[in-house]
Amino acid sequence: MGELWQRPLTMPHQGLLLFRMAPLGMLLGMLMTSCFTFCLSHKNSEFALTNPEESSTKETERKETTAEEELDPKVLEVFHPTHEWQALRPGHAVPAGSHVRLNLQTGAREVKLQDEDKLRNNLKGLKKGKRLDINTNTYTSQDLKSALAKFKEGADMESSKEDKARQAKVKRLFRSIEELKKDFEELNVVIETDMQIMVRLINKFNSSNSSLEEKIAALFDLEYYVHQMDNAQDLLSFGGLQVVINGLNSTEPLLKEYAAFVLGAAFSSNPKVQVEAIEGGALQKLLVVLATEQSLTAKKKVLFALCSLLRHFPYAQQQFLKLGGLQVLRSLVQEKGMEVLAVRVVTLLYDLVTEKMFAEEEAELMRETSPEKLQQYRQVHLLPGLQEQGWCEITAHLLALPEHDAREKVLQTLGALLATCRDRYRQDPQLNRTLVTLQAEYQALAALELQDGEDEGYFWELLGSINTLLKELR
Repeated sequence: MGELWQRPLTMPHQGLLLFRMAPLGMLLGMLMTSCFTFCLSHKNSEFALTNPEESSTKETERKETTAEEELDPKVLEVFHPTHEWQALRPGHAVPAGSHVRLNLQTGAREVKLQDEDKLRNNLKGLKKGKRLDINTNTYTSQDLKSALAKFKEGADMESSKEDKARQAKVKRLFRSIEELKKDFEELNVVIETDMQIMVRLINKFNSSNSSLEEKIAALFDLEYYVHQMDNAQDLLSFGGLQVVINGLNSTEPLLKEYAAFVLGAAFSSNPKVQVEAIEGGALQKLLVVLATEQSLTAKKKVLFALCSLLRHFPYAQQQFLKLGGLQVLRSLVQEKGMEVLAVRVVTLLYDLVTEKMFAEEEAELMRETSPEKLQQYRQVHLLPGLQEQGWCEITAHLLALPEHDAREKVLQTLGALLATCRDRYRQDPQLNRTLVTLQAEYQALAALELQDGEDEGYFWELLGSINTLLKELR
């Protein structure tokens, strides 16, 4: 009984003690929690309430790091670049800070490591929140838009600057024409145009105070200028052409020779000058000089002027036939010591015959029945005149000339006159013998050409012309 009585008294006393100690434990737990929180806030600044901006930046970096860590390493294979350019295959991951470019020749992307100094600066900029600039020579889209917006204005300004710079450079290197004229005037030197020079030369030639040497020198210099078509036409504007034509009447053979030399240069492929020359009586005067006794050099230049006047000028060819030009040329060819001129005459006749043939062929191709040019050529009855004047025989006899070049031109003329002179050729036994002799000669020469590896060379062509004539005359 005593034990039972004492036990109940002890249990209430212990419960009372625990009840009293409970608030004290709670207080102690709160103090420990506060201390733990305070220590953590000082150890990690992310929990500091006094630095919200830095906390936001750290949070962003932590999220980016977490996102990178969450990447599956099996999806992208990390490529380890070196300091040399290497091709980058699809699916390769490039480490940050690598230098990547597109090879325009191969179309492949290439990668290499950057220089350490440049990489360190770029990474430093990245840590500060800046864009990693791998290639400083590239342009942003905004830069390109700004450049395009100012392109026209900038181009105009640049062009203007370049023009001004070029003009300034030219002014430094060269002097103006006014300054040069002033300096030349001080040196008694006058700058003249071609027109002024031709006027001065004509005046010197036409002056009675000029000596024979001065007149010849004036004509010699004038020939150089009238080779140009514009200068030859300018010679008409101040009457210089007629002065030179009248020089063909001079009693001095050298003046006739050089006057014809100037006229031949002025007539060449210049229709306007050719027309003025016909009206000024140049054709008659040239034929008179050829028909009279003159030196070989004088007749060469006069024949040159005549050929320049007649070529591509059907009206002049009509007047030539009316004035007995074929008779004058026949006498010239048959004159002793004039074999060189004979080849030139034959060449002229060949040109005149083929000109008319080409005019008819051109009219037929163009389907023009009566063009003005063709009508003018149809009024030139050259072939009948050649047959009547005995040019079939004259041309055939010239085939005996020893020069290959002369034979070539004679063979060409014989072929052009074949339709008109066929019967005359067949009745000429000397022509047939000459052709057979030349055939044997050129067969040997053509064989030598073949041995030297020249197929269809010069002698082969001459042999072909001879064979064609022999075949046509059988």
